[in-house]
Amino acid sequence: NVEGIRNMSMDSNPMPMPMSDPNAWATAMNNLGMAPMNMTGQPLMSDFDSGLGMMTGMNPMMPGLGYVPPPPLPHDLPIVKEIIHYQSCTLFPPNPNLPFPAMRERPPGCKTVFVGGLPENATEALIVEVFGQLGEIIAIRKSKKNFCHIRFAEEFTVDRALFLSGYRMRLGSSTDKKDTGRLHVDFAQARDDLYEWECRQRLYAREERHRRRMEEDRFRPPSPPPIVHYSDHECSLLGDKIKDEAAFAAAVHVLLTWVERGEVNRRNANNFYSMIQSSNSHIRQLMSQKAAHEKELEVAKDKFKTALSGILAQFEQIVSVFHAASKQKAWDHFSKAQRKNLDMWRKQAEEIRNMQNEELMGIRREEEMEMSDDDMEDTHDPDDSGPVAQVEALKEENDSLRCQLDAYRNEVELLKQEQGKNQEHTPPQHSEEDTIRQQQLTFLQQALQGMQKQLLKMCEEMKQREAELEKSVEDKQQLESQVQSLKEGLESLKKTRIPQVSNTHTPQVSNTHNTCPLQALTHSYCIDVSVCSSSGIISTFLHVHPFGASIEYIFSYLQQLDTKINTGQVGALLGRLPCTFRQELTGVGASLEKRWKFCGFEGIKTT
Repeated sequence: NVEGIRNMSMDSNPMPMPMSDPNAWATAMNNLGMAPMNMTGQPLMSDFDSGLGMMTGMNPMMPGLGYVPPPPLPHDLPIVKEIIHYQSCTLFPPNPNLPFPAMRERPPGCKTVFVGGLPENATEALIVEVFGQLGEIIAIRKSKKNFCHIRFAEEFTVDRALFLSGYRMRLGSSTDKKDTGRLHVDFAQARDDLYEWECRQRLYAREERHRRRMEEDRFRPPSPPPIVHYSDHECSLLGDKIKDEAAFAAAVHVLLTWVERGEVNRRNANNFYSMIQSSNSHIRQLMSQKAAHEKELEVAKDKFKTALSGILAQFEQIVSVFHAASKQKAWDHFSKAQRKNLDMWRKQAEEIRNMQNEELMGIRREEEMEMSDDDMEDTHDPDDSGPVAQVEALKEENDSLRCQLDAYRNEVELLKQEQGKNQEHTPPQHSEEDTIRQQQLTFLQQALQGMQKQLLKMCEEMKQREAELEKSVEDKQQLESQVQSLKEGLESLKKTRIPQVSNTHTPQVSNTHNTCPLQALTHSYCIDVSVCSSSGIISTFLHVHPFGASIEYIFSYLQQLDTKINTGQVGALLGRLPCTFRQELTGVGASLEKRWKFCGFEGIKTT
């Protein structure tokens, strides 16, 4: 085409520009993408590069640019349009002072342009000659009314075609009206362009999804190995693995998967039971391991405390050395610089020692707090606050149930009101919405009834707990009153024992028949008082012996406190208080033995 245009430029009629102006002629030849030459064929520009073609941005319709779209030009830069010569026609630029014609919005993926204002005598070959210079043309649809639609192969070619909008076309050198026309190039909407654009968008979306999936797969952790299905062979292997400490975790995971899958049936239930039993026996190993680790931790703590104590002792020695050096007897012999260093070292040593002391004291405080917490847990009796806490919990649950019950009642009333309004405004017909509301109403009524029953049951339980609590309080008061009365009786017996003992030291009367009964009565009474006072000691002794003690063991303990008591008196005392002491037989065969146990607290009912 370039060669043809060059021939056309050489052989056609003279151009309207003066031939004597070499600069204008060189500009026109440059716009056509040819080397500027004069009429004799000599080059006008020695440094012309034919690979560059025309100037970028000045005339993008000429060859030499390839299929790469030109970079966008600044809006404030004026575009210079010049005359364009073809073999069959000539294009004259529009008036630069006229405004740019209005254009429609660019459709997505637009490759088709509308070209209007063609000359009446324009042919399809002429259109190909003019617009084929811009890029590859796929189809041309020409109308009889001086316009056509041109579809290009690339989208950026449309921008080149828009550059020709406003040019005046003249066929050859004719001045006939049918051979002239003013071109108007605009975007055109075509189904093929939109379809190709949508296909490209779907392709880009698929590529993006594939890229994201590959990225997720790259960062996703590997999947766990699949769990084998149950079989007798796998079951035997799994049983051995459960007994192995190293493979226990993986084996229990497989067992859990089998149970959750529903592999258990009547035929293999025994196998599963044996595996679960083996899992349970592993608990003892875990507890022994935990105890061993705890022991190691305690040993490490002891070693740490011992080492820290030794370090603190050495710190104390160092500080003592500094204090001894600070005394006047030794301090006067040091120089000023040495005294300054000694003072600084002493302060640093004291700070470090104080920090280590605080750390050691913190460790000891933590140990004391742990020991106190353990003692509190051991001494805490959950039965003392059990009934009160349960009653409070029941009251809170009762209040929450009442609130829920009120909410359900309000919702039921609202549904009833809405149903009544709908029945007033609409004729009676059973629609799907009415059926759903009726079902909701039924469900709410059932829930309401269930909540009422649960509330009544909770109220009854709360009343029973309150009655039991009151009864336990009364029993406690009775026991306290009995204990108080026993204390008063014991005090009165102790007071009456003193004059009786003083009477035993009075001079004897000559009438032995009268004094012997009195002395025997006094002696027996004193013995009863001493035995009664010993009942508290026996209770304490048996309380610390929960498995009981024989009467000889009890007598040997009491004889150390009171040498006047014998075994018969101790047995009579124990037999006289069946609510406090109980005799049981322990042992088998030849080792059968009678033991007395303390049962004074068994009669107290605590809930």
